[in-house]
Amino acid sequence: MKINQDLVLILKICNISIKAGKKILEYYFSNNNEIFIKDDESPLTKADLASNKIIIEELKGIDNNIPFLSEETLVDWNKRKEWNAYWLIDPLDGTKEFIKKNDEFTVNIALIKNNKPILGVIFVPALSILYYASENFGSYKNNCSDFLHSLDESNKIQVNEKNKSDHLLVIGSRSHSNEDFDQWVKDNVQDYELVKKGSSLKFCHIADGNADLYPRFGPTSEWDIAAGHIILTEAGGSIKSIENNDIVYNTKENIFNPYFIASCKLDN
Repeated sequence: MKINQDLVLILKICNISIKAGKKILEYYFSNNNEIFIKDDESPLTKADLASNKIIIEELKGIDNNIPFLSEETLVDWNKRKEWNAYWLIDPLDGTKEFIKKNDEFTVNIALIKNNKPILGVIFVPALSILYYASENFGSYKNNCSDFLHSLDESNKIQVNEKNKSDHLLVIGSRSHSNEDFDQWVKDNVQDYELVKKGSSLKFCHIADGNADLYPRFGPTSEWDIAAGHIILTEAGGSIKSIENNDIVYNTKENIFNPYFIASCKLDN
């Protein structure tokens, strides 16, 4: 990478995500995980809050001058609109999958600078898989169940290169599919197979060549996709709004993303 200091930062964020993931698994394999319902009717568990606490404390220890925005730690727009750089966190992405105990939940941490992600880490605690990427560095995958001492054993990942007329593996949300998604796929993809996954794993599966296309026609927040965004694009993929605009962060009061298309390298 550019300088050793950047590698040190990536390693630290990877290990923070693993530490949070280990705490999540304590709740996952126990019966001590009360479920609350938030104002938006989404579920919240003790594991979400415990993971959030760990991540924020650890990030403050790296640089207390960099602010953070988390699904469980919101910040008023009048304050956050002044930010040039900040951490964007989803401490437990895929809470519904966590509750269903299907292993498809993740820890997402991204560093945003000038309204775009420049570093992203996604850890899949139940599967012991880590994905990470940094701007102009590439995307990597590491099978790990414990803390990393270095990044040497990571494998660089790359999206598939396909033509739009090829057989495409289309990945959709396990818990949030809808008719708009189904109709778009029928109208825009000639030959496809549909699979469903939870959480930000959908981005990771495109980044490592295990899927090709992820259209999203349902609500997502910026912390849901930021880490996956850079992991996908550094692996050679693309994420654009359905109007073919770039996805940007922290440019408005609400934190909702436009509907988007995430894809591998697709040629006409």
